Amino acid sequence: MTAPRTALVPRPRAAEVLPAPTGPRRPWATALRTLACGAAAAGPAIALATGTAPPPLIHFTVLANLLVAVALGWSAARSWRGAPPLPPYLTGGVLLLAAITGLMHHLVLVNYAETPAPATGWPLAANLLLHTATPLTVAADWLLLTAPRTLRLAHIPLWLTAPAAYLGLTLIRGALLSPGSPARYPYPFLDVDTYGYAGTLTQALALGLLFTALAALITAVDHRRPNVAGWIQHRRNRISPPAAGGLK
Repeated sequence: MTAPRTALVPRPRAAEVLPAPTGPRRPWATALRTLACGAAAAGPAIALATGTAPPPLIHFTVLANLLVAVALGWSAARSWRGAPPLPPYLTGGVLLLAAITGLMHHLVLVNYAETPAPATGWPLAANLLLHTATPLTVAADWLLLTAPRTLRLAHIPLWLTAPAAYLGLTLIRGALLSPGSPARYPYPFLDVDTYGYAGTLTQALALGLLFTALAALITAVDHRRPNVAGWIQHRRNRISPPAAGGLK
């Protein structure tokens, strides 16, 4: 007698990539994140189109808004597909960039006489989008659409790589440009011609410590805030009609 044959179960090949699990679409989250992405992208677009001086691409605000626009656009697409949300180390970094942009402008840069304030028209619209609308929409996305207690202190060094990279880029660019070049140093506190490298790095270190404290505060608030996103999802599930069951 021969042993009974067993059915051969095909094994998945190593090259096969299983599709990521998806859930229900989240149209309200998609709408809010699309509007936030549009606001973050509109500010740099207006600044570039109007040719405001100094060149806008040099500014941390413009670069931060572009990064925020990419992250929110990606998050909106995932919400529409029903894919899992972005990981906390990304959402926390986006929130910190937006917070730095808004707080630095409204609390620090307004005290410098060298910083021109746009009067009316498109420059004023760009200023409001870059420094006010984008930080507020990012904060609303964090408070209303993300789960609490997900940010970690271990994420902070990763979040601070963007400001540190900008500092290095600014100093290298300023060293390569000749003295007297327009917008050689885009911010007064990073002006090596005025403070020297020692003074500039000292001020940058002080700002880095403030950014670290701000990141720690955001993390602490995240562990204390209510789960608004879960409450909204629970309300939607209660309001939605139950699915029709099969005949018995």
